[in-house]
Amino acid sequence: MARAGLVGGALAATAVLGDEVAEGSAKLRALLVNGSPHREGCTYTALSLVAEELKKNNVEVEILHLGAGPVQDCIACGNCRKHPGICIWKDDPVNELIDKAKNSHGFVFGSPVYYGHPSGRLLSALDRAFYAGSFAFTGKPGAAVASSRRAGSLATIDAIQKHLTINQMPVISSFYWNEVHGNTPEQVMQDAEGIAVMRQLGRNLARAIKAYAAFPSGEEIPRSYTNFIR
Repeated sequence: MARAGLVGGALAATAVLGDEVAEGSAKLRALLVNGSPHREGCTYTALSLVAEELKKNNVEVEILHLGAGPVQDCIACGNCRKHPGICIWKDDPVNELIDKAKNSHGFVFGSPVYYGHPSGRLLSALDRAFYAGSFAFTGKPGAAVASSRRAGSLATIDAIQKHLTINQMPVISSFYWNEVHGNTPEQVMQDAEGIAVMRQLGRNLARAIKAYAAFPSGEEIPRSYTNFIR
């Protein structure tokens, strides 16, 4: 199926969803992506706090753990241009991420801080998922969450958010940066301000999911791909 067909189908489905949201019958879903190798570590703890508020606001939640195995980086092979929504690498969670994104209405991408940046596995996964399956994310609200011992969280959040902003995704914030601190889940749960930030983020994301689902975007403006070589 051509990318235009996929996008057109997604827009039609979103329009139907908008009617269901207005009627109060829609099932809204948020996909929270855990980019830490630890399934239930500090990043998971932060995402769980966001998830609690989403559920309170009638948004279904799934937390997808990218695992501790290797995640292949994008090699710019171009295969996904022939097969939109499918990455040629099949032995890691990226295709699963794309599939789940198709039926999700909002996202949170969480990562620990490694040397002042997100985990390599999360960046590799997002690079490939947004390249092969950008239509599954376009126009849907999303947020970035960072977990750190002390510093580097802002650069981590910024790196993740670049995937959102190039894909027309409203970036959802809280009343402080979307970060928690601690070396263990127990320490994260002592970060009173971080806990409050995560909870408010969940409420803000729930509101955005409902708003954007009720008022879907129209057709995209045709774009040109250029460079600066004359």
